[in-house]
Amino acid sequence: MTPPVVLLDLDGCLTDAAPGIVGCVRHALAGLGAPDPGDAVLRTFLGPPLHESFARIGVDPEPAVALYRERYREVGITELEVYDGIVDLLAGLRADGSRLCLATSKPEVFARRILTATGLSLDEAVGSELDGSRSRKADVIAEALRRLDASPSDAVMVGDRAEDCVGALAWGVGFVGAGWGYGLPGELAGAGAAQVAARPLDLLQVLRSGTLTAG
Repeated sequence: MTPPVVLLDLDGCLTDAAPGIVGCVRHALAGLGAPDPGDAVLRTFLGPPLHESFARIGVDPEPAVALYRERYREVGITELEVYDGIVDLLAGLRADGSRLCLATSKPEVFARRILTATGLSLDEAVGSELDGSRSRKADVIAEALRRLDASPSDAVMVGDRAEDCVGALAWGVGFVGAGWGYGLPGELAGAGAAQVAARPLDLLQVLRSGTLTAG
């Protein structure tokens, strides 16, 4: 039986936003006169909160995030594609009666713009604040459950990075990994994910199986 509430990550789960994110990180680093760390490091920005990612490479997060958003607001936000199978996945979950909620570390104001632009319809969208608060996935999940007035036992989180799994585990929420996203090999399993779906329609079958476990 499909879970009553399905929480879905955005980047690396519903959309491939890598070109926009990487382009905006490069814009920020160039604006600060910081060296380009290369593609491998830049891909680590796909998923985690921006403030943490810039700090991790030794760059002051406040001016870096401001420069990132300078490009992102008008250009980067458009540089994405909806993954194949996502529209059918959402339609299948709706047909099963699930409530769908976006749960992303991206600022909520940008996340809602992306949903509108892509035509993806969900019942609620929860993200971080522009000041960086509520950027941890556990905090996003808690706010999503509050807005939906949902019990953790009725919900499942779908995401592609370790933090998605750790955030779900913190609240006793079921978790299924989005294996088509940005997670490194073994990342989700290492975070405690018992199930990882290779494709969106595989995910639909997992969610319908009724065999989900927390975290």
